Amino acid sequence: MKKVMILIVVSSCIMACSKNFIEIAPVSTVSVDLVYKTDKDFADAVTAVYAVYQSEYANFWQYGDVRGDDARSGLVSNLSVSDMDKFILNNDADILTSSWRNYYKIIDRANNVLTKINNADANVVKNKGRYIGEAKFLRALAYFNLVRIFGDVPLTTTPLTVDATYKTVRKKVDTIYSSLIIPDLQDAETKLPNTYTGTDIGRATKGAAKSLLGKVYLTVHDFPKAEAKLQEVTTLGYNLLPKYNDLFDYTKNEHHAEYIFDIEYEEGINEGSIFTTQFSLSFQGGGTLATIMASYYGLPAAGGGDQGCPTDQLFAAFTAGDLRKDVSAAKGLTVNGVYTPISTTGIGSFTLKYMTPMLKANDSRANWKVIRYADVILMYAEALNENGKTAEALTWLNKVRARAGVAAYSGLSQDDAREKIYLERRLELSMEGHRWFDLVRTGRAYTTMAPLGMKPYMTVFPVPQAQVEIIHDATIFPQNPGYN
Repeated sequence: MKKVMILIVVSSCIMACSKNFIEIAPVSTVSVDLVYKTDKDFADAVTAVYAVYQSEYANFWQYGDVRGDDARSGLVSNLSVSDMDKFILNNDADILTSSWRNYYKIIDRANNVLTKINNADANVVKNKGRYIGEAKFLRALAYFNLVRIFGDVPLTTTPLTVDATYKTVRKKVDTIYSSLIIPDLQDAETKLPNTYTGTDIGRATKGAAKSLLGKVYLTVHDFPKAEAKLQEVTTLGYNLLPKYNDLFDYTKNEHHAEYIFDIEYEEGINEGSIFTTQFSLSFQGGGTLATIMASYYGLPAAGGGDQGCPTDQLFAAFTAGDLRKDVSAAKGLTVNGVYTPISTTGIGSFTLKYMTPMLKANDSRANWKVIRYADVILMYAEALNENGKTAEALTWLNKVRARAGVAAYSGLSQDDAREKIYLERRLELSMEGHRWFDLVRTGRAYTTMAPLGMKPYMTVFPVPQAQVEIIHDATIFPQNPGYN
């Protein structure tokens, strides 16, 4: 899949989007019916949907980790990240605007595929069912992230004209879950294959659809359905890797037993990620260690970005002997058997989860892990516990703890188990974009983050102000409460 993530020219043309309200295709474009004909046409079109996720997930850590209490903006000045950290993000912040546009670009491309493929000849488009499954999975993921970030948003299932976009109202979150996200994933899981071969490896699978559906059920607090769906995932052949650190060794196969769905990046073809550069230390932030990192990882002359620094609170949350600690929130780096600590006071720790040698800056092979099996196990444990099956929940929770080298839990009450599962998610999945969304869906965001500046209404972000002004009608498109 990494090899096919290059945005094919024809797909770029047929999926071209304007910068209007919800990133619709220009009405003046040449008819795309001429190019939606063959199996390859649709394969290329679906690949173009995946491609937008590369841009969007480049900054997902700001929502998932910096907004929570696991990471801070870092030493090097970056106003938008700092504002995200301090709960003072402006309504017109670039990250909000780019996320809105990216997700609606994904949705528009998926809608185009789904509209055009309906009349495609299954004898010609051999993978018709799979393409429908992929497009629906990708559309559901886009809407899932949209509602978690912005709350109520416009719901579109077909390509729209310019005029129609100005009349498209914001739909309630519950409606979007029930009428699109859940049905899309239910259909996707029936159409997607268990595995792929060759260059298709990395595309959405049946396991990815089931896992995301389980997370959706957990998010809407339908714990019986979450338990049932996540249990299905446990039967599909996934396993925890024996060593936690191997998850972040990008010289090895990234599509291993624990892999479920990544955002794929590939170095050397202008498809690499920025994560290694972004999370590395600059010379200002790391002293001697920054010099070593710059040489070892192939960073630019100024070193890394000093961004997404794990907080002292996260560092302290790990118990002695936890094998996840040093890669999650490192205080130094071992190169060729020599350990070098951070020698300045500006940076307390950094994450090694995205560190890998690069040939040039901002061109890393490091993927972004959207769903991996440990996440599924912990969600399954949470659902089991909420359904009154605490002893069984601890069995699954302890699978994750055993790999981390920490003691198993036993004999916990349901309330105690709930808190232990929440903590385990924080330790296992730190710096992978989960913490803030976990705090919100479990109702703990305000109590946890109020001391750091959060107001009660900040469980969602402001809608980009430009979108509010384009519609200019608060009856169908209001700003989120508290952000006016």
